Amino acid sequence: MEPFKTLEGVAAPLNMINVDTDMIIPKQYLKTIHRTGLGKALFDEMRFNQDGSEKPDFVLNKPAYRKSVILVAGENFGCGSSREHAPWALLDFGIRCVIAPSFADIFYGNCFKNGILPIKLPQEIVDKLMDDASRGSNAIISIDLEKQEIKGPDGGTVTFEVDDFRKQCLLNGWDDIGLTMRAEDKIASFETQQKTQTPWI
Repeated sequence: MEPFKTLEGVAAPLNMINVDTDMIIPKQYLKTIHRTGLGKALFDEMRFNQDGSEKPDFVLNKPAYRKSVILVAGENFGCGSSREHAPWALLDFGIRCVIAPSFADIFYGNCFKNGILPIKLPQEIVDKLMDDASRGSNAIISIDLEKQEIKGPDGGTVTFEVDDFRKQCLLNGWDDIGLTMRAEDKIASFETQQKTQTPWI
């Protein structure tokens, strides 16, 4: 998993509440177990018409937001089913951070496990960042995970809370496998000991 330390880029405003995981990545794309290639299907039904053409009014289809790395959204983002494909699709598109007043619990946890930083902030601060993001290509937001700070386009700074363990995992790029491999020496030692003590297994 790629470490997350700092992030700076365009923020896209998605001023919707209760964006569920089926809206993020529809069910027909869940057949794959690969984490790549899903970005093109992110928000599929909102981004594209049935003939495959783009809906020009959707935020990520607008020229200013095509390379957004931050998404500013409404409350209860990521509700619905627990599909891990949702953060996979966001990450494959290029989104490394989602800012919202609240998240569905499973989606929130899945973000950390896949290298995405979900930030919970009070509604009034999200409203301000949503307004900042509406500036288009000038909506540059900077995030410093170590300092737990967000800087808006106008230079204003807000702080955010994050669980220390999850913070360290993101800073170091540790997913569940990475965390296990940190104990590789102990695992190898245990397996060697087991072979000696119980050679019949």
